[in-house]
Amino acid sequence: MVRINKYLAECGVCSRREADKYIEQGKVRVNQKTAVSGMQVSEQDVVEVVGKLVKPKQQKIVLAYYKPIGVTCTEKDAHADKTIIQALNFPVRLTYAGRLDKDSEGLIIMTNDGELIQRMMRGANRHEKEYTVKVNREITDEFLEKMSQGVYLKELEQTTRPCKLERKGKYTFRIILTQGLNRQIRRMCQEFGFKVTSLKRDRVMNIELAGLKSGEYREVQGEELSRLYQLCGMKQ
Repeated sequence: MVRINKYLAECGVCSRREADKYIEQGKVRVNQKTAVSGMQVSEQDVVEVVGKLVKPKQQKIVLAYYKPIGVTCTEKDAHADKTIIQALNFPVRLTYAGRLDKDSEGLIIMTNDGELIQRMMRGANRHEKEYTVKVNREITDEFLEKMSQGVYLKELEQTTRPCKLERKGKYTFRIILTQGLNRQIRRMCQEFGFKVTSLKRDRVMNIELAGLKSGEYREVQGEELSRLYQLCGMKQ
């Protein structure tokens, strides 16, 4: 027996937080009765979300996907030229763990394991994400030092966590973040008068692009997958 929100996450329907919202809105039914927060369910129960039967996933899938520029990280958006679900075109319903904006490219973890997504997205866990960034002006030591110390973002009224930076070229640097604020790197650079001209995510925790080309994906397996679950405090 598990809590209803965890059950829905393990079924790949949504995250636990989203499940709680569905339950509050009366969209979840268990054995023909409206579900309540905190109730326990098992595989023998008939669970429905918005009238659709929900069953546990028999096989958990984790993909490393190279999101191309121009693809929007959303499942449904009438205004998006191409959503990540359309671009990936995978036969099993998967959800992304962490977004990249439309103008950025690089690694996105796609999975049907809702619990894994929640653990990866939890800011308190301070999971690393590594990016290669190119800006429109020559990089200075002062810029790198101030960026690494944390930057107050006026629009978000929040100071970023200290992070690691390394110069890679005249206009290019590598940055490792442990949080994921909305358009964080672009906003940080903007505070110092720099404009990001290209942004690519190369790594999420222990998962790397590993030779993938734009639009390609690979299944995360073996020791690499085991390590990902271990870093998230989960058993595979």
